Amino acid sequence: MEDRGIPAEMTNIFRYWYANQTNHVKWSDSLSESYRLECGVRQGGLSSPKLFNLYVNDLLVELSSMRVGCRVGGVSINSISYADDMVLLSPTANAIGEMLKVCEIYAASHGLIYNIQKSEYMVFKVAGRCPESIPAITLNGSELKRVNQFKYLGHILADDLKDDLDIERERRALAIRGNMLARRFARCSDQVKITLFKAYCQGLYAGGLWIGYAKKSLYTLRVQYNNVFRVMLALPRFCSASGTCQRHCRSNMLRKHLRRLELTVFMP
Repeated sequence: MEDRGIPAEMTNIFRYWYANQTNHVKWSDSLSESYRLECGVRQGGLSSPKLFNLYVNDLLVELSSMRVGCRVGGVSINSISYADDMVLLSPTANAIGEMLKVCEIYAASHGLIYNIQKSEYMVFKVAGRCPESIPAITLNGSELKRVNQFKYLGHILADDLKDDLDIERERRALAIRGNMLARRFARCSDQVKITLFKAYCQGLYAGGLWIGYAKKSLYTLRVQYNNVFRVMLALPRFCSASGTCQRHCRSNMLRKHLRRLELTVFMP
C-alpha cells in the first residue's frame, strides 16, 4: 500500500486491523474461545477484494510481461485469475514450467503457499490429437496431476474443447433447481410459478460459452427444461405444448409461455 502511494493514515488503519483481529467459532448458541487470524483477508469484508488484488497484482504483471504463453493479436495471454483461482496458458510444457517458477518465487517471498492437491494441468487436443508423452510438470518439487477435464469458476473445460460435459452439468443443476421450486411452491398460483421459473430456470450459467457440442447434449437439456416446467405446473409429463394449452391452460400468461416452450431452441 505504501508503494502505491496510499496515505500513511489509511495504511496504519489496515495495519492495526490485521494485527489485532480475532475470531470465534459459533456452534448453536455457544461461542468458542477467541483465536488470532494470522493470514488472509477478512472474509466478506468490503475492502478484502481490493486488498487481495493489490497483493497479487505484481505477480500477474510479471507473468504478463514474460515472452512465453499464448498470444492473441500480439498480446500475451498466459494467465487468467479470479481471486485465488489462477490458470496458466502456454503452447509448450517448458513455458508452463517457466511461469510456475515465477509463481514459486513470488509465493515464497510473499508468504503464500500453493495447494498441490488442488493444482493440476491439462493438455488440449489439437485437431483431435494429443501428445502421448509430456515432460513432468512440477510445483514446489511435487509433480502435478494430469487431467482430461477440470472445473474453473463452475464451468467444465475438457481437453477435446467440447462443451458436452458442461451442458450436462447445467442440465443437472436445472433439475435440482426445478425440483426445489416445485416442492416449495406447490400451492402457489400458476402466475407465481411461471415467474419463479423465469427467474431461476431460464438463465443457463455459462451457456454463452457453448460452441462445440453434440446435438444430443442440447436436446437432453431442452427436454429437461420442458420437464421442469411441466413438473412445476403439475402437468402430464409427456403432454405436448399445444395439447397442454387446450386441456390445462387456465390463463393467457400460461398459454403464451407454453407456446414459446414448444419453439424453444437454445443457442450459444
